[in-house]
Amino acid sequence: MKVLLLAALAGCCRALATDSGRRVLVTGAGGQTGQHIFRKLLAKPGFVPIGTVRSEASRQALLDGTAGIGAAEGSPAIPPESVAVLDITDAATLDELMEGCDALMICTSAKPAPTGEVDDATQRPKFGFPNGQPELVDWMGQKNLIDAAKKSKKDVHVVLCGSMGGTNPNNSLNNLGKDASGAGGDILKWKRKAEVYLKDSGLPYTIVHPGGLLNEPGNERELCLGVDDKIPGTDNNSVPREDVANVMIAALEDDRYRGRSFDLVSKPAGEGVKTEDYAKLVASLNGANCDYTLGEIA
Repeated sequence: MKVLLLAALAGCCRALATDSGRRVLVTGAGGQTGQHIFRKLLAKPGFVPIGTVRSEASRQALLDGTAGIGAAEGSPAIPPESVAVLDITDAATLDELMEGCDALMICTSAKPAPTGEVDDATQRPKFGFPNGQPELVDWMGQKNLIDAAKKSKKDVHVVLCGSMGGTNPNNSLNNLGKDASGAGGDILKWKRKAEVYLKDSGLPYTIVHPGGLLNEPGNERELCLGVDDKIPGTDNNSVPREDVANVMIAALEDDRYRGRSFDLVSKPAGEGVKTEDYAKLVASLNGANCDYTLGEIA
């Protein structure tokens, strides 16, 4: 039944894409950053986004406007045919949805949550990954997506949302979800493994490493790009999720973002000049890309 539903959805979406514009698969559309991207593309002429979520309950919440960032007042309803349930760790279910895609936006990641236990040594809450460890989600799941993109078309543009901090193997994020033996966790190391796999895939790509993600309005700050966890022009290390979505969508529209990997933050609200020219933004890198010989890869 699941395969039949996916096949029907894929056929419907191919027809829509042929008539209306570029088909873009957006994973993690029920979350926060991914949902910003999905909703913006739905409203943008020339794009036919297909959002994926992990469960039927998540799909219904997205359609109802209660998932992630939720629906803004007055925003149009999401067409049910534009949302699919997808387990990215199940490679067999990916090919139908990827068929005919022009671009893939990867916004899925393992999500840490408190386990309810306290670490005896630090007296801090312990965290786990109830929906899958980083090795499963950030490496194997993203690898499956990249492989499906390669099978679909040779020129699928893959835009991947990663994270800053990857040049430091001792980053505290890598400790989340580790057990007493040291197994598990290492989320930034698994992310970098997927990013290197994408870079080596032969597909057009853009890799965005945002700093700390803020649930604050976008389109109000000056954005700053850098590489290797160094951002010239600001000491701030955070950025609104909506601005991350804006940069990732700009990557779909401007070929100068192809073959690029970079870090992204914003200046604090009220400082600098609001970013409106995304071509000028990527040009500020002066050709620099992240160096994956730094840090550690799982």
